[in-house]
Amino acid sequence: MDDVRIPKFQWGQPVLAVIDLRNDGSYPDCVDDELLAERGTQGEIVQVGSHVDTQTPIYLVEFPNGRVVGCLEEEIIAAALVTG
Repeated sequence: MDDVRIPKFQWGQPVLAVIDLRNDGSYPDCVDDELLAERGTQGEIVQVGSHVDTQTPIYLVEFPNGRVVGCLEEEIIAAALVTG
C-alpha cells in the first residue's frame, strides 16, 4: 500500500489561490483554459478528498463566483498566513 499523505488543509478553512486556476477540461459548462479563479482570490474548502491511485490530497474550494474548483496543495495557501 502506498503512503497516505495527510491533508495540509481542513474543511471550512479559508484559502487563497496562489496561481490563476484555469479549466483543464474537467469543469463542466466552461471552455478549456477558462479562468475559474484568479490568483489571490479567497475561497473556502468545502470538501477534502484524495486521488485514489496516488493518495494525493485534493481540495474542493468554493470561490466567491460560486464555482467549486478541485485544487492541489501547490495551488492554494492558508489565507491566515497572508492576512495575518
